[in-house]
Amino acid sequence: MAHAPSSPGQYPVVPGDPYGGHGYLSGFISLLLRAEPYPPARYGAQCLQPSGVVGIESICELAARLLFSAIEWAKGIPFFPDLQLSDQVALLRLGWSELFVLNAAQSALPLHAAPLLAAAGLHAAPMAADRVVAFMDHIRLFQEQVEKLKALHVDAAEYACLKAVALFSPDAAGLSDPGQVAGLQEKSQCALEEHVRRQHPGQPSRFGRLLLRLPALRSVSAPGIQQLFFSRLVGKTPIETLIRDMLLAGAALNWPYGPVQ
Repeated sequence: MAHAPSSPGQYPVVPGDPYGGHGYLSGFISLLLRAEPYPPARYGAQCLQPSGVVGIESICELAARLLFSAIEWAKGIPFFPDLQLSDQVALLRLGWSELFVLNAAQSALPLHAAPLLAAAGLHAAPMAADRVVAFMDHIRLFQEQVEKLKALHVDAAEYACLKAVALFSPDAAGLSDPGQVAGLQEKSQCALEEHVRRQHPGQPSRFGRLLLRLPALRSVSAPGIQQLFFSRLVGKTPIETLIRDMLLAGAALNWPYGPVQ
């Protein structure tokens, strides 16, 4: 579990860190990257069957891994493990869907996966026409947000910072110290700004364009994501009610697809 030092200084060097661990904010990014439990980029290809067709079961398994990865990542980043458990749960209950969309974009989740699952879901449980329209709208919004992130060619450090900004939301209900969480969100934004300034000096508007992706992610409703990807995993049990168990159980949680590798 990664913990940040109590005072600004140099963080441990992480492979792939563009700054070699130097500087407080760049070291913060290094620890965000090191907290990734699994290489996100490898997941998309795992959806494909030998014929190149996307398998529905494979997508359900991938979705479970991406969600699990988001929870495990949060448990390992600086400052989050030091918050009260109730605050950790509150932050993840609010932000899990945004983390999932960011992970889906980073892992190159096949975009035709969503209609596939929709067709399977509609076939298994027929819906009224108005619900079908609403469901397909969820799919369109999800696809649009993933496409817009891909179009920006977001790098691993930027994804890590965006996830931290999304996670440390002072708007989460019931926080014991919203001001502390707001400070962590600001730190994450500053780290993103520093990274963009150093790594993309020719794109002065890039920081703003990246940050503006986060409010748009909220247009993808958490119930819509759950219905699309997790109905086979948890049925009608809201993901939010499982967050505490996922935080506490980790890899020991009884996933229907077996241990997450």
